[in-house]
Amino acid sequence: MTGPIPHWPGRTVSLAAGEQVYVAETRRSVQDKNKELVLCVHGMSGAATNWTDFMGELAPDFACAAVDLPGSGFSPPPAAKRGYSITALAGTVIRLIEALDRGPVHLAGNSMGGAVSIRVAASRPDLLRTLTLVSPVLPDLLIRPELLRFPLAGLPVVGDWVMRRTQRVPAENRVAGVVATCYNDPAAMHPDRFWHDVAELKRRDGLSYSATTLSHAARTIVAENLRPRRYSLWRAAERITVPALVTFGSRDRLVNPRLAAPARRAFRDATVMVLPQTGHVAQMERPELVARLFREMVDRTRAGGDVTGNSGRHDQVDA
Repeated sequence: MTGPIPHWPGRTVSLAAGEQVYVAETRRSVQDKNKELVLCVHGMSGAATNWTDFMGELAPDFACAAVDLPGSGFSPPPAAKRGYSITALAGTVIRLIEALDRGPVHLAGNSMGGAVSIRVAASRPDLLRTLTLVSPVLPDLLIRPELLRFPLAGLPVVGDWVMRRTQRVPAENRVAGVVATCYNDPAAMHPDRFWHDVAELKRRDGLSYSATTLSHAARTIVAENLRPRRYSLWRAAERITVPALVTFGSRDRLVNPRLAAPARRAFRDATVMVLPQTGHVAQMERPELVARLFREMVDRTRAGGDVTGNSGRHDQVDA
């Protein structure tokens, strides 16, 4: 087995009001002013490194960047607890796009990062060229067994205690558990990536705010699921006007692929599909497929094609 490509280097970007976030970038992204920028947003307990291979697939033709959301990866935590909410994180992404000053971007989000990206697209379509969502967190009244721990983890005080107790489990066991939950085929993760994630988790265990970040992420996901319909992510999705690609994994244990049906109704200008034999993090498990679908969407958009013509397709991707 050949080794994976190295994770992309990064830098700290200063935003308005003293906020700072860490951003990983493909080589020469800053200099490639003529290339359209793809900005990627990770999910709960994730980091910019969740997008390494997807960015590598697109790097020949796009400038690519991935952000560590506040409190994740190498980004410091938000100044206030409300900074962990989906709305607040969307504000951070909006300020980052403005700070990068690259014009409208192609925004991509996975899981909780998908929810953040939906809020960005609904409120600031002027900042986006397209929207790509990989297993986005959307309100679902049918709670899957793997999600039953989220309400407990999100409780004030109790949630932090639960997360600190979890940190007593060996890091390699925790990473293995995440991979088993998020991948359809855990063997798809290269061993080098596994041990990198173990080392990164050990580093984060030493941060005073690590447990708090996870607890608040769980809380904000629960809160989004309980919002009244008129304020929900589904209503936000209905307001999105930019072309979108929305994918779900057929073997996703966290986001139910049956949400593809309501997603087809909610997103007005989108290709919505279920990827076969795929888990929760398709951009990690099948980066070449997600990159190909992204390119197809962008090509149709540039050509003035009818993106909505595929929005109702019910077939899985043949790949």
